[in-house]
Amino acid sequence: MIEAYFDGCCEPVNPGGVASFGAVILKDGIKLWECSQIFYPKKGKERETSNNVAEYSGFKAILEYLIQNSLEKEKIHIFGDSNLVIQQMFGTWRIRQGFYVPLAFDCLKLVRKFKNLKGSWIPREENGIADELSKAKLIKAGVEFRIQPNK
Repeated sequence: MIEAYFDGCCEPVNPGGVASFGAVILKDGIKLWECSQIFYPKKGKERETSNNVAEYSGFKAILEYLIQNSLEKEKIHIFGDSNLVIQQMFGTWRIRQGFYVPLAFDCLKLVRKFKNLKGSWIPREENGIADELSKAKLIKAGVEFRIQPNK
């Protein structure tokens, strides 16, 4: 069984701040992979960042890793504290508008490649590993935290 966790944040303002994300993948409780990255928008769209962009970036990073490692047929459960991502990818919410929309449609295409994939929302308190990873690059870059607490 593969479990994956993702998180994202945008600081010191949302939208328009510096967006970053974190993700981790475990197989049978053993860490396979983790990432912590800043999201870099395309040139001319530097202010098109948001917490939702960051959350979707973490989710997409997980899907891409799993595909690159030919794990699409495995039993996979993805957890995140973004109800938007979980409901749009696994529930009934429609993708509407926002800077995140292109990423959401990219993720929908990737999700369709999996045989046994499910997702669940979890509270932030249960998403500590991904939360720390999502903030790590911002801390290293000296970004001020105004919205989410920085441990």
